[in-house]
Amino acid sequence: MLSQTLPKKPVDGMRALAAAHEIDRLRLSVAAAREVSFDWTLHDDRIVWDGDCEILSLHTDPNRLYRGDGLRRWMCAEAQAELTRLIETKAPSDRSFELEFEVSSALGTVVFEMRGARIARPDGQAERLSGIVRVITEKWRETTRLHYLATRDELTGHLNRTSLRTELARTIDTAKRENGSCAYLVTAIDRLAMINEAYGFGAADEVIVAVGERISRVLRSDDIIGRSAGNKLGIILNTCSEREIAIVADRLRACVRADLIPTQAGEVAVTISVGGVFLPHAAASSQEAMLRAEEALDRARAGGRDGFAAYAKSSQRETARLRLMTIADEVVKALKEKRLVFAYQPIVTAGEHLPVHYECLLRLRRTDGEVLSAGHFIPAVEQLGLVRLVDRCALEMTISQLRAQPCVSLAVNVSGTSARDPAWLESFVGYVRCHRDVAWRMIVELTETAALNDFEESARFVSNLRELGCTVAIDDFGAGYTSFRNLQMLHVDMVKIDGSYVKGLCTSPDNQIFVRTLVDLARNFHLKTVAEWVSSDEEGALLKSFGVDYFQGFHFGVPTLEPEFARAVPLHQGRESKARPGWQAMPGQTRPIAL
Repeated sequence: MLSQTLPKKPVDGMRALAAAHEIDRLRLSVAAAREVSFDWTLHDDRIVWDGDCEILSLHTDPNRLYRGDGLRRWMCAEAQAELTRLIETKAPSDRSFELEFEVSSALGTVVFEMRGARIARPDGQAERLSGIVRVITEKWRETTRLHYLATRDELTGHLNRTSLRTELARTIDTAKRENGSCAYLVTAIDRLAMINEAYGFGAADEVIVAVGERISRVLRSDDIIGRSAGNKLGIILNTCSEREIAIVADRLRACVRADLIPTQAGEVAVTISVGGVFLPHAAASSQEAMLRAEEALDRARAGGRDGFAAYAKSSQRETARLRLMTIADEVVKALKEKRLVFAYQPIVTAGEHLPVHYECLLRLRRTDGEVLSAGHFIPAVEQLGLVRLVDRCALEMTISQLRAQPCVSLAVNVSGTSARDPAWLESFVGYVRCHRDVAWRMIVELTETAALNDFEESARFVSNLRELGCTVAIDDFGAGYTSFRNLQMLHVDMVKIDGSYVKGLCTSPDNQIFVRTLVDLARNFHLKTVAEWVSSDEEGALLKSFGVDYFQGFHFGVPTLEPEFARAVPLHQGRESKARPGWQAMPGQTRPIAL
């Protein structure tokens, strides 16, 4: 009997020793990970802790944590409720759980993570909870910081546009579900560009921050504010009637204009304009609400500064909006299918009426073969933000045509919207640089107002193009407020006199004086002149007597999709350092059909 039982004792002892060592290793591992394990038996509400028990010292009375009731009281209300649900919910199988809770201590707010398993009895009631607890305050702070950066505007600290739209969608859904109402307002700081010019961009940023703070102070606690664009703030009004929208808008405008805003550059008088939309009555989604509030804001600003307008449904505006969307879809398809084409209109010499170059005028060829002029679609694509794509397409088409036709010089237009985008201008110059061997036969036309919108950027753009060999012209000259001194500083090569001053020139003494003055000044600054909309030989003769260099108009050549480039021969085979290209049409060239 003894011989049978003696061998078992050393084996049992070794197993017990190995198990003890395993428990010690586990305890050391948990402690090294700065975690504390727990085993909470629910029938007696007792908890056994092991591992890094120093964590428990963050409680003012750690002895209370050896009972479940004391642990629950230590947690925040949200974690208490979650833990109670975990314990009281019947579930026949074991399940894992994870929760976070905050506690206040002498060190400030401490965040804990509790992870473990719920062990069930056969009847589904919870028998015990076992797992680990660890401090995750630093991780929580970093996660909170990243969440803040992802959802907040860096300058103002308010919600960014994406988060504002998310909150607006949630508010609209709640209003629909509870048969309630809410509103969305968008405010814009009036004439911020003038503040930029007068005080500098730093002051403008201070104004944006100050306006946001003033608006925040007069909002209710459950209202939400965010920055929707550079000078615009969006406000979500919870539980708001349609009548209250105007009241709140008046309050916002009053709080902003009440006092001057102090900045490092001086005190600034500021006003805002407000557009509002009543929800969910006037818009079913957050995107639609934002668009309609912007539409109302446009009407508010049309009357001047410090205005307000609420969105009101209009069949006329809705029809116009649908038309814009239809045109935009058609232009996008035309871009993909390469159905944007050029109609070429010659610019001719004032003396012999011979073409020197051709202006590339965009046209859209529909699938049924109909050709639309730019006036049918350019305003829509500008309004909807597609014009940069169209302008880029026009540039690529121009370069392609210059390569295909070595004996032609072409002018391409840059829209005012694209001219205000520094990144787009840089990409334009970059594309021309890649094709600089044909750049000397390209004329780039900028409108007068676009050229002076950002003078320094425009001057850089012009300088870069001229270094690559391009000619630069100012289009619609005389329609804006450009001075010839600005033109000299821009170093353009040519000005195109706005056609409104040329039309009916022979019977308008005032226009004759104006055009003659423009031409004389241009000559003094060594700039070539082109008269637009020339419609008769009489107008041409008068313009020539004034000293105009070139004519453009239906009388001397209508835009056509099929110009006779193939028979054009260059006046100059070589290129001089500052010379611009000139071209002469072959005899017998017929006048094409106008488009």
